[in-house]
Amino acid sequence: MTRRRVSNPLALAVLGCLAERPMHPYEISTTLRTRGKEQSIKLNYGSLYAVVESLQKHDLVRALETTRDGRRPERTVYEITEAGVTEFEDWLAELLSTPVRDFTSLEAGLSLMAGLPPDEVARLLTERATRLRMDLRTIESSLSVAADMSLPDVFLVESFYRRTMLEAELGFVTKLADDIASSSFSGTKVWRRLHELRAGGLTFEAIMADPIGHLGEEARALLGPPQQEQPPG
Repeated sequence: MTRRRVSNPLALAVLGCLAERPMHPYEISTTLRTRGKEQSIKLNYGSLYAVVESLQKHDLVRALETTRDGRRPERTVYEITEAGVTEFEDWLAELLSTPVRDFTSLEAGLSLMAGLPPDEVARLLTERATRLRMDLRTIESSLSVAADMSLPDVFLVESFYRRTMLEAELGFVTKLADDIASSSFSGTKVWRRLHELRAGGLTFEAIMADPIGHLGEEARALLGPPQQEQPPG
């Protein structure tokens, strides 16, 4: 991925708003929230101002005018520059066309799940599945409202994507929880036995000193081939 002068995804959303017309930061925030973009891009008012300042520093936006409405504080209206338009179009094209490796919290948890007993992992995944179903119901409800309003799909595409991803995750974690609970997930029996021994007071080092003796023959496949001693150099 290209190294961006301002890499916060909120900056892309700001450029997108200003590509439509000049706005002040509060109007940008209101526009993004009205369109539901905070569901896809992390948005808070404080960070929005910092992003606008950073975009201005890199000549991607510029102050157009400062206005005052009654006794309210002055508001600076910003417009996008030619460099900002180029950056917006190039950045958006890259996001849509180029897959990137995202390190998700779920994947991090899965990579380390053996640190908990398998039955506990199965329970936690089942709990996650319940929350995913709640998220899916929320999305379905919002899409139903959008359908009643006859909103075009172009305004709902991120919700379609989110629904598809949630459905895929729900299917994965549900099956994984079931497979772990039934021990049909390869390696679960050794994994469970390891935690039983640990709960009984045996240290991990003691178990690994004689893994086959403690964990059985199934542990051999998990441990891999024995290491060959290197001849002295």
